[in-house]
Amino acid sequence: MQTTPVAFSAEQMKWYEQACARIDPRRLQNLLFAITDIHSPTGAARAASEHMAKHLESIGMRARYQPMSFTSGNVLAEVRGSGGGASVLLYAPLDTHLELDEAEKILTGEALEADMQPSAQRVDDWVFGLGASNPKGMVATLTEVATALIEAEVPLVGDLLVGMADGGMPVDVSARQHAGMSNGVTHLLNRGGSPDFAIVMKPWNWVYHEEPGMGWFKLRVHGTLGYAGVPRGTPGFRSSVVPAATVIQELEQWIIDYAERNASGQIKPHGWIAGVRGGNPERPAFPSAVTEIFFDVRINPRTSPAGVKAQFAAFVRDLQARRPELVLDWEMYGSVAGGSTDPQNWIIQSCRRGWEHIEHRPHGEADPLGGQTDGAALRRLGIPTARIGWPWPAQGAPLPVAEGLGGMGATYIPDLIPCAKKIMYALIDTLTRPRSELGL
Repeated sequence: MQTTPVAFSAEQMKWYEQACARIDPRRLQNLLFAITDIHSPTGAARAASEHMAKHLESIGMRARYQPMSFTSGNVLAEVRGSGGGASVLLYAPLDTHLELDEAEKILTGEALEADMQPSAQRVDDWVFGLGASNPKGMVATLTEVATALIEAEVPLVGDLLVGMADGGMPVDVSARQHAGMSNGVTHLLNRGGSPDFAIVMKPWNWVYHEEPGMGWFKLRVHGTLGYAGVPRGTPGFRSSVVPAATVIQELEQWIIDYAERNASGQIKPHGWIAGVRGGNPERPAFPSAVTEIFFDVRINPRTSPAGVKAQFAAFVRDLQARRPELVLDWEMYGSVAGGSTDPQNWIIQSCRRGWEHIEHRPHGEADPLGGQTDGAALRRLGIPTARIGWPWPAQGAPLPVAEGLGGMGATYIPDLIPCAKKIMYALIDTLTRPRSELGL
């Protein structure tokens, strides 16, 4: 896809340069340190949201905290232009994907690394702590972009919105009113936050016009309740645990094939087996009658959750036909559809122009995406949305960080600045024009 050229006027370029000159890496770092130091697991982001509401008000925005429960809420802030322009929402979630309590150690391991701590650390240009990169690096960067734009006194025609919501992580926290799965951004949009366009900041240095959804499945292998003292081959005893090893290998291959079969556009919908559950550690003498395998596969915007469900049903039928000794049942217990925006939409093209202005090269084709964000929900709710990001993970950390996904909590501030300037370009490009120039 080629980027549509739309030139800045000399005046727009002057405004852009003045606004970029106001971007302050140290101020960004200070805010990032402060919000990383506020623990905000999904469904418990109230303190972080209230902090950001006060901060956004302090930079000259009309900001309000929007409660969803006693422990959870969002923040929405606005600066209005002179009128006749579009509204643009800068959006990021506020909640982190981990609680980091004792119960989560089976998920996280010991979690001693700097990026796995619910308190912040600062070393030179780095900030460490749970979520310091994702999502709080995005929160701080978008806030710095808004701050610089206001300080530069750019004569906006359209309205700038900044929104941050709880519930953005791909989790379902039943103890907190089932927080997660984009419940917060839906609440935000339904209560005054719905814009003409949205820009979501997320990792990876590309512009994306679409993002996948996700499908959560449980696959159960049935046997009988057993006893450790029973010899193998005893009539009436059938393990559920040992056959589950075979099922896991079959399922792993199906997930790999599924991703290839359903890849299209900017999306390759990966998936992973998340865990296996069965038995009771307090009763190791009694093998479990049921072993449950649970997993997440991502859903291409051009495939419905029902379509993915049908694909998995076909896999289970085939597996049972090939392995009739297996007794299986399954359910799809969570689903979120993907979302897509027309790649020719103004906000996608504007973000690509900003990307190319900073990178000094054509955008080209983005790496296929499997990560799911609230951007999919924004698009499903009718908001043309661009996702834009920065190189991740950060390299050369001076403190130990976890392998794998970890706490997404190691941020090198200079890595964020080019992304901030790309977003600033799209804001100047969009908010200084009348609606008629934006396809509205």
